[in-house]
Amino acid sequence: MKVAVVGATGLVGTKMLQILAERNFPVTELIPVASERSVGTEVIFKEKNYKVVSMAEAIAAKPAVAIFSAGGNTSLEWAPKFAAAGIKVIDNSSAWRMDPSKKLVVPEVNAEAITKDDFIIANPNCSTIQMVVALQPLHKAYKIKRVVVSTYQSVTGTGKKAVDQLFNERKEVKGEMAYKYPIDLNVIPQIDVFLDNGYTKEEMKMVKETCKIMQDESIKVTATTVRIPVVGGHSESLNVEFENEFDLGEVTALLAGAPGIIVQNDDAAQVYPMPLWAHEKDEVFVGRLRRDETQPKTLNMWVVSDNLRKGAATNAVQIAEYMLAKNLLG
Repeated sequence: MKVAVVGATGLVGTKMLQILAERNFPVTELIPVASERSVGTEVIFKEKNYKVVSMAEAIAAKPAVAIFSAGGNTSLEWAPKFAAAGIKVIDNSSAWRMDPSKKLVVPEVNAEAITKDDFIIANPNCSTIQMVVALQPLHKAYKIKRVVVSTYQSVTGTGKKAVDQLFNERKEVKGEMAYKYPIDLNVIPQIDVFLDNGYTKEEMKMVKETCKIMQDESIKVTATTVRIPVVGGHSESLNVEFENEFDLGEVTALLAGAPGIIVQNDDAAQVYPMPLWAHEKDEVFVGRLRRDETQPKTLNMWVVSDNLRKGAATNAVQIAEYMLAKNLLG
């Protein structure tokens, strides 16, 4: 199977190549695609070198699927051109997520939404992906009314420039700034731009994407998203109010039995999810499970996942795997 990776030289694109190899996706021919300035350079996939090609060359090669991680404007321009050529597109940008004609997919939650007529499938925001994986088994059992989420997000969510800023600051080296403020020894309560309602774009992504993925507009979500000086791994504090009463033991069992979740919830041994444990893992880690003692039918939980893997690249590859298994790829 011919597979194109668009944005193959970036942080997420590089991770996509790694995960395609790790999961043994049946790639017979890799077509790495990047910006014009990267055309002709090489990437390594399964110990073999591949030359980066242009968008037009990739379309002419007619891959069965193109996994995009090249930014929203690039996706808006090029994804329809790939789709028009009969190529299925899985897009990691925000370009198509809230388009009502496009599916927004987390395989553990709503893979069955994909049909043979879907040529552009959207990959959700990293912070939303890990949250809905953790929420889905609980929503099915108790029906979620409201979620209050605060995130603690890694600098890799911004990109290489932010990683460089963090390590430059630690070495006391002046360099290019990804953020307006220092990130080392600091916490920045802003991810993406501010909107008219006082929330950031990242916060509103979590609000809107959650309802679309979980196919339930009645779920109320309010979010505060924060950047912290960690390399790899987003953490989230969730306060979840249900319509129905729950049992903590049953909650733990439901989460432990759900696909893509690892429960780390041992207070006595001080075992709980941390980016340290989630690094280079594909699962969503859940712990610190406890009742909210201030109101009924409400659960507090702590959710951690590798944002470059499950929060981006792995989720996209899992979508491709599902489409392959259901004969939805050419």
